[in-house]
Amino acid sequence: MWSVPSYLLAGMAIYGGLGWLLDRWLDMSAFFPIGVILGVVLGGYLVYRKFGR
Repeated sequence: MWSVPSYLLAGMAIYGGLGWLLDRWLDMSAFFPIGVILGVVLGGYLVYRKFGR
């Protein structure tokens, strides 16, 4: 039951964190929101692959 939200939150945390690190390293502000959105999309894809079939 908790695996679906944990996939989504973990994707947001990991890819959002990577985006935040890229933002700090390159002194930009575009990678954090892109990382969060990418994390949600990839987490949703993993949920679909695991539970959608």
